[in-house]
Amino acid sequence: MTARAGAGLLMGGRVDEMVGAAASGRRGVVGAFSIAENLDRLFRGAHPEGQAEPSYMAVAEAIRSTQGVPISHTYIWQLRTGRRDNPTVTHLTALATYFGVPVSYFLDDEQTRRVDAQLELLKTIRDAGVTQIALRAADVSPRGRETISELIRKVWESERRPQ
Repeated sequence: MTARAGAGLLMGGRVDEMVGAAASGRRGVVGAFSIAENLDRLFRGAHPEGQAEPSYMAVAEAIRSTQGVPISHTYIWQLRTGRRDNPTVTHLTALATYFGVPVSYFLDDEQTRRVDAQLELLKTIRDAGVTQIALRAADVSPRGRETISELIRKVWESERRPQ
């Protein structure tokens, strides 16, 4: 296969052609996680607190306008619900770029677990107000940040002591 032919396969090939989904016995499923499940988790978790998850229309429009990849909101819905399960690598790459995850998130269970853990940590930090504390502390002197850090450590230790 020439480099040019290989590039065509990468950009327009189907996922099951790329990763050998035949080994898993199911199309669109590489391992324990399906593309639909992964995409659903991204929609549910990859948006700022207090905001609704993005609409299929908004995601499709953002992908078309920022990445130049033709994709419809209906197709994204079909992928998320499992009605379509064999997207092109181009579409997976566009979705991964939109959600800020590596394309391997859709193809590699270990990568999926790592990214999900990171997304959960970010959600926990966001929910705990840590980002607000950090942003406020950015304008504090180094000595003030040390004091804040020490106070947080003391509170943490006091809450970990057996009652």
